[in-house]
Amino acid sequence: MSLSIGIVGLPNVGKSTLFNALTKKSVPAENYPFCTIDPSVGVVPVPDERLYKLADFSKTQKTIPAIVEFVDIAGLVKGASTGEGLGNKFLQNIREVDAILQVVRIFEDANVIHVHNEVNPLSDIEVINLELVLADQETVAKRISNVQKDVKKGDKEAIFEAEVLERAKAQLELGKLLNQLELSEKEALALKGLHLLTMKPIMYGLNKKAGNKNLDEMNDERYLKLIKFFEEQKAQYVIIDAGIEHELKDLEGDDKILFRTELGGKTDGIDELIKAGYALLDLITYFTTGEKETRAWTIKKGWTAPLAGTAIHTDFKDKFIRAEVVFWSDLLSAGSYGVAREKGQVRTEGKEYIVKDGDVIEFRI
Repeated sequence: MSLSIGIVGLPNVGKSTLFNALTKKSVPAENYPFCTIDPSVGVVPVPDERLYKLADFSKTQKTIPAIVEFVDIAGLVKGASTGEGLGNKFLQNIREVDAILQVVRIFEDANVIHVHNEVNPLSDIEVINLELVLADQETVAKRISNVQKDVKKGDKEAIFEAEVLERAKAQLELGKLLNQLELSEKEALALKGLHLLTMKPIMYGLNKKAGNKNLDEMNDERYLKLIKFFEEQKAQYVIIDAGIEHELKDLEGDDKILFRTELGGKTDGIDELIKAGYALLDLITYFTTGEKETRAWTIKKGWTAPLAGTAIHTDFKDKFIRAEVVFWSDLLSAGSYGVAREKGQVRTEGKEYIVKDGDVIEFRI
């Protein structure tokens, strides 16, 4: 299952530095706008201690984590929707991802240029969201025009689509994101083919900088307004220090913890960010485990066992007979499949079973 999150933001807020830390892959991160011209893509493992405990349990030869693809996209400026900066290219790159991570600067540092010459995170978000809204307005307007011919013919599907498009148009004219608009499954499907930017789930990465004036630590009014905005929008956000995480990108274990403390970092923002991004896409993980391989599989929350099996192979949906299911912690506590089965913790589930996050599954086909 291919999943991608686009890292966006104004120039010089730390997008590429964060991307380097996420992917341990070097892309340009210079202190001037538009350094990143072509998007860089990095495949990032989802941190999950359950996977490695299961691998130890099975004495497995190979361990394969779930992954999220992060895309580093060129910095946006005001006017991108009309082609300013790298506007059209920027917007097209966003269309191709499943979700958006907006990196927002919450530190003051005279040595790092801000494109608007002031640090105001809420204003930065408003600039980006407005450009996304304006781009979607153009897309929706074009589609409304194109569908009118079929509407006049009395085509029921066209009439329904036109009604949904008018609802979307009204939302955008208010300057609001389409992911804030309540849509039925059928209505959302009618808009899906347009790849509208503001329908994508959005989370925010608040980038601070150790040793500088950080708005969260200062309890600054700009930060309080930002948090109020998140609460009103019911938006996900994670506080990170991209600079520290970049410095630590090649370290592991205790060394990483020690150096993070010395550099002034408090938590592993990268792990939290990856997990939050995974959750943003409404995903869960199930596992398969054995001597040859222990693997985490990514599926949508609410999938039945046959659908979940398609993560392994598309044939599993049609050829599905049953699934042997045990929860990961129950399996570890039992010490073996045999004991877990004796305790009734290994269950035989059919086609209607809804897979849960943390299930260990053996499919029968």
